[in-house]
Amino acid sequence: MSTPIDGTGVVPLDRGFFGHPRGLSTLFFTEMWERFSYYGMRALLTLYMTSKAVDGGLGFSEAYSSAIYATYVSSVWYLPLVGGWLADKFLGARRAVLIGGIIIACGHYSMAIDSQPTFFAALILIAMGTGLLKPNISTMVGQLYEPEDKRRDAGFSIFYMGINLGAFISPFVTGFLAQSAYFKRIIIGIGLNPAKSWHWGFAAAGVGMTLGVIQYVLGGKRLQDAGKKPIKESTAKGSQKLDLITIALSVVGALLGAGFGYRFDAGWVSVPFWTVCGYFIGYLGGTTRLLKGDELKRVLVIFILVMFSVIFWMTYEQAGSSMTLFADRLTRNEVFGWTFPSSWWQSVPAIFVIILAPIFAFIWQTMGDRQPSSPAKFAFGLLFAGIAFAVITLAASFTGAGRVSPWWLVVVYFIQTMGEMCLSPVGLSTISKLSPVRMVGLMMGVWFLSISIGSYIAGRTTQLFEKGTPDVLTRAFGIFAGITLAAALLLALLTPLIKKMTPRANAS
Repeated sequence: MSTPIDGTGVVPLDRGFFGHPRGLSTLFFTEMWERFSYYGMRALLTLYMTSKAVDGGLGFSEAYSSAIYATYVSSVWYLPLVGGWLADKFLGARRAVLIGGIIIACGHYSMAIDSQPTFFAALILIAMGTGLLKPNISTMVGQLYEPEDKRRDAGFSIFYMGINLGAFISPFVTGFLAQSAYFKRIIIGIGLNPAKSWHWGFAAAGVGMTLGVIQYVLGGKRLQDAGKKPIKESTAKGSQKLDLITIALSVVGALLGAGFGYRFDAGWVSVPFWTVCGYFIGYLGGTTRLLKGDELKRVLVIFILVMFSVIFWMTYEQAGSSMTLFADRLTRNEVFGWTFPSSWWQSVPAIFVIILAPIFAFIWQTMGDRQPSSPAKFAFGLLFAGIAFAVITLAASFTGAGRVSPWWLVVVYFIQTMGEMCLSPVGLSTISKLSPVRMVGLMMGVWFLSISIGSYIAGRTTQLFEKGTPDVLTRAFGIFAGITLAAALLLALLTPLIKKMTPRANAS
């Protein structure tokens, strides 16, 4: 990476950022500010859509808000597949990250304008920009290190902390501007409408992304050659080509998905998600239909784990939908007599990740060969997610007597985060190990699609609050808890079979 400074011909390692390449600092802060903008806006999104017009919100029904939110958050997970492809073929990762960051900032500033057209335009822009930035910035982190560099895993851990640092800080900033009585009094004092404080919060998210873009440009030299050029596809005889059957299945799947979403879900709002799902089902059917032997076993194991991944994320991602409204409408948002904005709850999972991530890493490392297998860790993740929803089910049953203690949500988010530590990092590692070499990108796409599907289901739960009675919520949360706990038990029973299906070198 660096030029030799002596006559030995040995290139010294770049250790300018806490023993890591200096370029890691540029990518760390870019991702931190991007996550600041994303989670800062997400903390307000459901609340803004469901608030009455007189309170500065859009006045959407819970059902309509749930469809919009679900479509948006699911797109944030499937558009990176397109963004990664564009970077590989045309843009290069470095340019894709820059363009993505600018588009994201424009989206947040669009949301700072009080109108419905700019609101919908903002969601589209943010989703498109995230699709460009999210996969390619991770690619560049890897390119900072030589393949044999032992600092690589630690570098990704530092990068992961940047993600959670941005997610932790942002709801405090945007929530204060959008919801706090103190800031509303400041607005009144300068002659502005306090009901429009939502847009100050959205603008703050845009400022955060702008800071990220500025420091990305200024720190570009630290990146050296990382992400500069598109990756040229091999033209060797073994390179994979699309066949007519795969193309036909993909097109038919997309059309059927679009029709299903329009007819049976929420009309045109749901069409993008269902089109993508239909396309991927068709594409996967085409590309995997001829697999045999070891490759077939690997892909079947991945598909099994992905199905359980959907169940996990459909509960975990309710933090931005049903849990947000539970915090806003049914929780006493005060500590020792001090009232705080309900959007601040979005910071709680991030701080638990920051605390628990090194603990779980230490546990797995200490256990060594005695640690649970990957499917068993998935089962533990589902178990924790199911227990968390059993807790929120119990809390919902008490809401008939009024708002419940904030400690219920603290416990729920703590248990959920333990589940995330068992499943999320393990999922990425397992997919990368099991995937046939020629299908690694596709199988990673399948993993992200599972998060997208789970996020869509989670987003649709906002409509539970259309009635919002204790009985309705208790029954709904109880169903989610039951499904997740049953999935944990089923996966635990299937684990021996999955381990037999898994090639021995990857059985852990």
